[in-house]
Amino acid sequence: MRILVFANTPAHVHLYRHAVSRLGERGHEVCVLGREYDCTTDLLEFYGLPYQPYGAHGTEPTSRLAFGRELVGQLGRIATTTRRFRPDVVFGRGPYAAFAGTLARAPTVLVLDDEPGSFNHTVSRPFADCILSPAVTRRDLGDAHYTFEGFKECAYLHPAVFDPDPAVHEYLGIDPDEPYVIVRFNALDALHDAGIEGFSPPQRRDLIERLGERATVFVSDEGDDLDLADLPARPYDLHPALIHDAMAGADLLVADTGTMVTEAGLLGTPAIRFRGTDDHVYGEFRELERVGLVEQVGGYEAVRERAIELLEDEAATERWGQRRREYVGSLVNLTDVLVDVAEARGSIDRLEPTTRDTLRHRSTPG
Repeated sequence: MRILVFANTPAHVHLYRHAVSRLGERGHEVCVLGREYDCTTDLLEFYGLPYQPYGAHGTEPTSRLAFGRELVGQLGRIATTTRRFRPDVVFGRGPYAAFAGTLARAPTVLVLDDEPGSFNHTVSRPFADCILSPAVTRRDLGDAHYTFEGFKECAYLHPAVFDPDPAVHEYLGIDPDEPYVIVRFNALDALHDAGIEGFSPPQRRDLIERLGERATVFVSDEGDDLDLADLPARPYDLHPALIHDAMAGADLLVADTGTMVTEAGLLGTPAIRFRGTDDHVYGEFRELERVGLVEQVGGYEAVRERAIELLEDEAATERWGQRRREYVGSLVNLTDVLVDVAEARGSIDRLEPTTRDTLRHRSTPG
């Protein structure tokens, strides 16, 4: 079989990397179409995945006209690769996967989450043969929509596929028992980030100064526009592929972005998400809040005080670890599902009963 997979962002590389490797080991031909965004191609190369670039997307603001030109050029390169590769099934999300699947007349499998806005869902849903999403997703995306107990991140953070590197303190250049915090600042440049504001520049500085009094602070700044020269913090500069090992060893993660907060929660690391002006209700966060693995806070001062409180709580990391052990191991290993769906060419009806039983049809009559 020939399987085409889209990796538009670093998160997509992690989502599919185990499945791509396993499918290759089983003798299938896999092609990953990657877009250079943040560290996407760095990750593709690190994991040795068979990929071809189809374009790039920067983190700086862009006009609608520029975005339109970018999209046209990318679709052209996607068309060329798709015709040459002739996939039997396509995995991805949004207009890219829908376009490739339609062009190849191949089944299209979309793996979605509870993101705000409707652009990706609207343009891709009519072309999807199979839509997979976490059971906590609030949308009903039609007859092709199936859900699983878990999160997209379970494809790479489920205990069956992830073991943290115990040498991460050494990589970071700190003592084995030295407490540290990862602070993540989002560029907020994606389509679903339109109109959302995260930490302001003064808030970023204040947060780092206050946390730096209690732990070593590593800053991951997606927009790369924060000067740390006079702040008690270091840039997070390990290879991007080690970020989950770093999060697993951290005492706290504070961020104004969604994916890393979800990841930290699934790793059993205390995690706080600053909502800022984002009033969207995410099913994933609501579920992780329910089981005590993440916290969402609306006001900056409340974020800062809660972060300090957690750092001063010596039992916090053990409580989060216990919650992870009780909850995450019971979730679906999404990599297993992706591999089986690929080998079934996107057809739920062709799945083995053991895999089929992990999926639930979302649509309800009426």
